[in-house]
Amino acid sequence: MMICTALVFFMHLGFSLLEIGLTRQKNTLNILFKNIFIITIGLLLYCLVGFNLMYPGNFNGFFGFAGFGLDAIAAADLAYNEGYTYWTDFLFQGMFAATAATIVSGAVAERIKLIPFMIFVIIYVGVIYPIAGSWKWGGGFLDQLGFYDFAGSTLVHSVGGWAALVAVWLLGSRIGKFKDGKPQAIPGHNVPLATAGVLILWLGWFGFNGGSVLSAEPGATSLVLVTTCLAAAAGGVAAFLVSTALYKNFDLTMFLNGILGGLVGITAGADQMGPTDAIIIGAIAGIIIVFAVSLIDRLKLDDPVGAIAVHLVCGIWGTLAVGIFGAMAGWSQFLSQLIGVGAYAVFCIATSFIIFYVLKKTVGIRVPEREELEGLDAHEHGMSAYPDFRMNEH
Repeated sequence: MMICTALVFFMHLGFSLLEIGLTRQKNTLNILFKNIFIITIGLLLYCLVGFNLMYPGNFNGFFGFAGFGLDAIAAADLAYNEGYTYWTDFLFQGMFAATAATIVSGAVAERIKLIPFMIFVIIYVGVIYPIAGSWKWGGGFLDQLGFYDFAGSTLVHSVGGWAALVAVWLLGSRIGKFKDGKPQAIPGHNVPLATAGVLILWLGWFGFNGGSVLSAEPGATSLVLVTTCLAAAAGGVAAFLVSTALYKNFDLTMFLNGILGGLVGITAGADQMGPTDAIIIGAIAGIIIVFAVSLIDRLKLDDPVGAIAVHLVCGIWGTLAVGIFGAMAGWSQFLSQLIGVGAYAVFCIATSFIIFYVLKKTVGIRVPEREELEGLDAHEHGMSAYPDFRMNEH
């Protein structure tokens, strides 16, 4: 479990590299700063309030709070399965909490003010994510209803994805993204870094899904890793084939997002599926990515890294797939999955809208035009990620 915790921690490097690789050089430091802030403040908040909001013990199924801070007495009393302690539980779950905000970071890159984003992270990671998590993983009303999400297609990825969607809508698109209503490509400055980021994320998913077995039982853990890897591979291949057929070019970024879509898609039911089911789920996720990216462009929403398509749309697909494939398939299960998706959509859209709208009307959430054109690194941080290199950017 602690090895899996370390792998999930390592995913934050993957997210960082993916985000900076798919955006422009002049905003690199800003994105790295946000990612470092998310993991540090996220762990502290999860210790102080989040863990006890997410696992409150006996509660009404919607909201409960077991008190501030970690409880050494509870740690001694609580019976976990062998090799899996209260402390392990906290640290493993804490890594997941920070991931939800990291999804938002990529979607709002290159034009959001730093301090309002930090305020959003504090509220969303500290309060909103743990309450949402308690509904299923804390034994809340969705758990009682039979809703199933093994490792977080909805609880982590869609929770981040809904907030990303709201944030992108309220922020508006980057300068130059849409010309005469048509989306324009704004190339990332370092696709090799983005590729490294995706491979690191894939590696981290060994902990993300593998650790969610919550034991080192060989049969269950190895099956989860097999289904996870097959879905990732199928997602990548499907996205590359479909995008090549549609756009007549071999798009590496679509290939990479297809892999991530496959990973997100299998996460809700990785322990329930056989190899063939996993390949089908991953392939459908890869196909969804191509069309979701296109739809988001047509809606005039600017998501520099494809986070909404990957984490929200494929998160929804993966959650519903539990009711279609594998050991739990059936109309009753599908209905439970649908109710869960709907409940999280309403809660996450409402809360993230309130947070971002209040910030927009008070301190503002978007940097001035000049700062955006010249880069957030220079204006918000007073330095450059690559001081010895100069690139013409606009």
